[in-house]
Amino acid sequence: MDIHDKPRIHWACRRGMLELDLAIMPFFEYEYDTLSDNDKKVFIALLQSDDPDLFNWMMDHGEPADAELKRMVKLIQQRNRERGPVAM
Repeated sequence: MDIHDKPRIHWACRRGMLELDLAIMPFFEYEYDTLSDNDKKVFIALLQSDDPDLFNWMMDHGEPADAELKRMVKLIQQRNRERGPVAM
């Protein structure tokens, strides 16, 4: 997936699980454009993970083995905490 294809990335962010949508969609909408190109690639790689893995990682019930994915999960959690709740 191309890092500039925002409609496709937006579609990939929609997970169909409320907890994931609440974590991933606001991050994409508010933070994606501020990421470096490398971080955009890591974010897209994270989106290719299975929903059960993403859920566990976002809820701190485990972490990705890959260091870059782990860093991205932590970044998403941090930015979401800093921004606070967002109505969807």
